[in-house]
Amino acid sequence: MPPVLQGILTILIGVGGCVGYFYFSNLVLDKVIFPAKGPQAGRNINRANQVRPWLFLFPAMFALGLYLAYPVVGSFWRSLFDRSGANFIGLGNYIDLFSESSFRTAVFNNLLWVLFVPAAATFFGLLIAQLTDRLSWGNIAKSLIFMPMAISFVGASLIWKFVYSANPDIGIINAIRTSIGLVALDPLQVRFWNNFFLMFILVWIQTGFAMVILSAALRGIPEETVEAAIIDGANPFQVFFKIKVPQIIGTIVVVWTTITILTLKVFDIVYTMTGGNFGTHILPSYMMTYMFRDDGRATAVAFVIMILVLPVMIWNIRQARKEMR
Repeated sequence: MPPVLQGILTILIGVGGCVGYFYFSNLVLDKVIFPAKGPQAGRNINRANQVRPWLFLFPAMFALGLYLAYPVVGSFWRSLFDRSGANFIGLGNYIDLFSESSFRTAVFNNLLWVLFVPAAATFFGLLIAQLTDRLSWGNIAKSLIFMPMAISFVGASLIWKFVYSANPDIGIINAIRTSIGLVALDPLQVRFWNNFFLMFILVWIQTGFAMVILSAALRGIPEETVEAAIIDGANPFQVFFKIKVPQIIGTIVVVWTTITILTLKVFDIVYTMTGGNFGTHILPSYMMTYMFRDDGRATAVAFVIMILVLPVMIWNIRQARKEMR
C-alpha cells in the first residue's frame, strides 16, 4: 500500500474510531445504563453526567496505562531477574550496579551534566536574549544562535568532533595550541575535562531554545516598571538583575528544568564522540553497554534513570501550574 494512502486510511480510521467511540458510548450510557425515563429519570441523568467525563478520559488513560504505566512496571519486574530472565534475583542487579566503579563514575558524570548544562544554557540564553534585543540586527543574531536546534545530536557531535580533532590541521583547539608552541593532544582523552567538552555541545544546542523562551518573557515585562527604575536612578545592571530577572524567574525555572530533563536523557553525544570511553560514561550510555547482553542489568539502569528524572518532572509540572494561575 502506498504510504500516502496508508496515512489517509490511518487518519480516517483514527478519527472515525474516536467519533464512533464517543457517540456509541454516550448512547449506551444514556439509553441503556442510565435511561432518562421513568420515576428514576432525574437520578439517572445526574448519574450519567457524573460518569460521562470518565468516558472522555478513558481513551487517554488507557493509552497512558498501556504505553507508560505497563512498561514501567514491566521494566522494574524484568530488572529483578538475571541475564537469562529465568532466575529471580530480587535487588541483585541494583546491588551489583552500585558496587561497580564504572556505574558510580556514570552517576558522577550525570551529576556534572545536570549541574553544568542547564545552568550554562539558561545563563547564555538569558544573556543573549537581553543583548540581542538591543541590536538592530538582533533577529538575525537570534536566528543564527537558534540554528543548532535544527541539528540532530549526532550531527552536532560529528561537527564538534572535527573541532576537537587531535590533528592541528583540522581541530581548532590543537591549531591554537600548536600556534603557541604547545604539543597537540586529543581533548576527548583528557579525563574529567573531556566531560565538559561533551557538555558544551549540548549547551551549544540548547542555548537557542533558552534564548527564544526567555526573549519572549523579557518582552512581556511591563515597560512601566523598567522606566520607573530608570527614573529612580537604577543602572542597566540593576534594572536587569533587580527588575527584569525577578519578573521572569518562573520562566527561567521552567527553562532550566526542561533542559535538566533533556540532559538526564541525553545519550547520542557521548555515544558518538567517545562511546563512553576515557571516563565519559553517563547513565544512558552505560545502560547501552548492557542492552544486548544483559537485559536485567540494562533495565535496572533504565529504572534508576527514571527515578532521577521523576523529581525534576514533578517540579516542572508544579512550576507550570503556578505559572498558569
